[in-house]
Amino acid sequence: MEKQKNFVAVNYINCTPEYQERFEQLFGTRAHAIDLMPGFVDMQVLKPNTEGDAYLIVSHWETEDAFKTWTSSPAFIEGHKRGFEDLRKAKEEGRPAPMKSDFKTYKVIAK
Repeated sequence: MEKQKNFVAVNYINCTPEYQERFEQLFGTRAHAIDLMPGFVDMQVLKPNTEGDAYLIVSHWETEDAFKTWTSSPAFIEGHKRGFEDLRKAKEEGRPAPMKSDFKTYKVIAK
């Protein structure tokens, strides 16, 4: 039986042009920890066709609670530590953040 997709989280990530390759490399070598989380259904990482548009990280969950459990888990911290380190290093060196995140969540109302 296929898992229900009742909750969707979308992370809109804007990267500086010089960071885009690194960003794609981070996702290309991800640990897949999210895949093991209870309630996780699926995820897509979408690259924009238009320069300057945001990358989209779209994750599907059975419930909002399952998603919230993921974002507060040690696996979430571990899975994001390389990107967090890039942000910390840029700040420490007085450079602007190489990426910015705008996070939104949605309930599925039709399929």
